[in-house]
Amino acid sequence: MRLIKTLSILVLLAAMIVAASVMLFVQYWRTPIAQLNEQVIVSVERGASLRSVVYDLAERGLWRWPVATDFWVRVTQPDFVLKAGEYRLPANASPAQIIAIFDSGVSLQYKVTLIEGDSAAQMLRRLQDNTQLFGSVESDSQTQPPVLADLLSDTALAHMGETLASHPNRAEGWFLPDTYFLSKGDSIQAVLARSHSAMIEALDQEWQQRDADLPYQNPYQALVMASLIEKETGVAYERSQIAGVFVRRLQKRMRLQTDPTVIYGMGAAYQGNLRRADLKADNEYNTYTRSGLPPTPIAMPGRAAIHAALHPLPGTTLYFVAKGDGSHHFSTTLEEHRAAVQKYQIRQRRADYRSSPKG
Repeated sequence: MRLIKTLSILVLLAAMIVAASVMLFVQYWRTPIAQLNEQVIVSVERGASLRSVVYDLAERGLWRWPVATDFWVRVTQPDFVLKAGEYRLPANASPAQIIAIFDSGVSLQYKVTLIEGDSAAQMLRRLQDNTQLFGSVESDSQTQPPVLADLLSDTALAHMGETLASHPNRAEGWFLPDTYFLSKGDSIQAVLARSHSAMIEALDQEWQQRDADLPYQNPYQALVMASLIEKETGVAYERSQIAGVFVRRLQKRMRLQTDPTVIYGMGAAYQGNLRRADLKADNEYNTYTRSGLPPTPIAMPGRAAIHAALHPLPGTTLYFVAKGDGSHHFSTTLEEHRAAVQKYQIRQRRADYRSSPKG
């Protein structure tokens, strides 16, 4: 009897200790953390556990009982999943509020902008240079095509399969220039996947609403045209005008004769000065020596350029020349065009001449 009585007392004491501990912990759980007197940014790496995160906070003097916290969350929130990212912990937050912030998965957002007119290599280089968000990315190539292919999802590769098979170093046009919001811990692959999906959706929507009697056999050719418009556009309101010129030239079986295609085809050989000999050097991207559209886009066209390619401005103009302020003079006849070239390119060439918009 004495043993049973002793055991009963011990069990009761243990229960009282557990109950007191739980009450103490619940009080702590709901009480603002005094040491958290200003907001704190906590970075959660991919694959990190809650225990490791609260241990780090404990080492900074901002948390008590990390082991008990981990146990408490496992018992009371069995569906809790800690997502990678950066979280802002407000001043005077309680442990319960902080765990709720982690549980929400709503981390700090960063803007990443893909720029209209960039090449695939330029796009990837900008992403790789964003070490604040993506960390350091090793690369031994400035042009990046093999690396870019490695970063693409299976879905993206499936869409681009035919193009990459015939032109393995050309991924232009398959990513929609736009601003994307990411969390720290997201990867470059995540940006590429989202921008690729956005391009597929935008191109499909624009294609479904296209004008009639356009000289494109499929949406990809419209994407190629959009890239030419993007590279030739100095001011936004001229997109549809430039599209109209290019479409009419194709319909009349005239060569497009647009300098950006020559520059793109030259690759690293282009050093900033396009010579007459370059215009005569034949390659599959030289629209001075070859008819029709080039085989692939030459840049990343934005949605406005895609819209212009599928809704060209009606008219009679067949030529345009840069005026030196970013805009162009459009002409219907070759004689008028030659006079405009004389005026803007030879006799009155501006000291601050530019054929493209200011950065």
